Amino acid sequence: LGLEPTHDADYSELQQRLLQFIKPPKAASMIDKLKLLPMLADAGKFFPKTVKSAPCQEVVVTDTAQPMLDMLPILTCWPQDGGPFITMPVVFTKDPETGHQNAGMYRLQKYDNCTTGMHWHKHHDGNRLYEAARRAGKDYVEVAVALGAPPHVVYAATAPLPPGIDEMIFAGFLHQSPVDMVPCKTVDLEVPAQSEIILEGRVPVDELRWEGPFGDHTGVYSLADDFPVFHLTAVTHRHNPIYLTTIVGKPPQEDLYLGGATEHIFLPLLNLFIPEITDMHMPAEGVFHNCLIVSMEKRYPGHTRKIMHSIWGFGQLMFSKYIIVVDADVDVRNLSDVAWRVFNHTDPKRDTVISEGPLDILDHACPRWAYGSKLGIDATIKTAAEDDFQRDWPDEIVMDEATRQKVDQRWTDYFSQTHQKSPRQPVSV
Repeated sequence: LGLEPTHDADYSELQQRLLQFIKPPKAASMIDKLKLLPMLADAGKFFPKTVKSAPCQEVVVTDTAQPMLDMLPILTCWPQDGGPFITMPVVFTKDPETGHQNAGMYRLQKYDNCTTGMHWHKHHDGNRLYEAARRAGKDYVEVAVALGAPPHVVYAATAPLPPGIDEMIFAGFLHQSPVDMVPCKTVDLEVPAQSEIILEGRVPVDELRWEGPFGDHTGVYSLADDFPVFHLTAVTHRHNPIYLTTIVGKPPQEDLYLGGATEHIFLPLLNLFIPEITDMHMPAEGVFHNCLIVSMEKRYPGHTRKIMHSIWGFGQLMFSKYIIVVDADVDVRNLSDVAWRVFNHTDPKRDTVISEGPLDILDHACPRWAYGSKLGIDATIKTAAEDDFQRDWPDEIVMDEATRQKVDQRWTDYFSQTHQKSPRQPVSV
C-alpha cells in the first residue's frame, strides 16, 4: 500500500490524488471541461469489476452441519473476552433503497459453528442499513464477510470516507487498479474475488443476543450488550486458505498504523472544509477518537475556537473529546513540544473551551451513553491583535541559522582526534 509511517513522499502523492478523486476542479468553460475528461476517465479505471469465478470460491460449503466457523482458528485474545472474535472482517451489506453496497469492519463474536454476533454500533453505516431494512419491513439483512481480503480492501473498509463514496472504488484508487468482485453463492452481494475466505448469511431484524465483553483498542474491555446476530448460509474459501486476524488492545497495537495512514491521507479532505488546518495528529494514547492535535494559521480573534467547533461538526471527528490547537510551525507529532506549549502557552480560563456533544460509544468515562463533555485547548502564541493580549509575549529560544550552519560545517573539526584527547581544550568558533 505504501502506507508505512516514514514514507512522507508517498503520503504527499496520495493526498493529491485523493483530492482530485473526491473533488475534481471546477470547469468554467467547454475547454476546461474537455481537459477534465482524462481525469474522469482515470477515475473510471478504479470502479469494481465483476468476475464469474474467483479464488475465494474454490471450495463452497452450504451444509451447516459441516464445519463452517469451526474450521477457522478464531482467537480469544484476552482473558475476559466473551469468546472467540473475528477481528479483521470486511463486512458487506446493501442499501435497501439505493442498492449500493457498503463495506465496514465490525467485530464478530463466534457463538457456534454457524452463528456470530454483528457488532453494529449506532453510528456505523452497517447499523444504518440494518435500521433501514427494518423500516422497509424486511425480515433480515443479507451480509457477506470477507476474511483475508487484499490489504487495500481491508484499509478502505476502515477509512472515514464521505457519504456516497464506494469503499471498493476507493480501494481501487489506492491500488491503482479495480477490485475484482464475484457474486456470492447464497446472498445477493458481491465480494472481493482475491479474498481468502467468505462468510455468507443473514442478520434478522428482530433478533438480538448478548455479545462481549471484548478487549478493545481503547485498552479496556468494552462491556457486554445486546447486538444483532449473523446466521451463516455458506462459507467459501481458497484451497488451503490463510486466516487473517489482528489483536487490538492498549496502544500501540497494529491498528495504530492504519490510523496513522488515515490522518495523513485524509488531511486534504479536511482542508476542503477547514482550509486553515495545516496538519493533524491522533496520538496513540488518545485511541483515535479521544484526542486530536491540529496546527493552524491563526488570523483573527476567536479563530482557534472556530476551528474547534468546526472539527466537532465534521464527520467522525465529532467524537474528538480533546482538541489541542497549536501554531502552523509546530510539529503535531512531537508530543513533547505540544505538551510544552499546552503547559506554558495557555491560561486555563482564557484558552479552554468546554462543549457537549456525541462521543464514541466505546468511551467508558462519559456519564451518559455516547454523550458527554469535550475540551478544546488553545496552545497557540497569543498576540494583542488576535487575542487582546495586553502583555509582551517572549520569544522562544531558538539558535540562529547562521550559527547552526557554522557548527554543522565544522562539526568534524570540533570532534577530531586532537580535540578528543583533551576535552577541555578550547576551540575557536
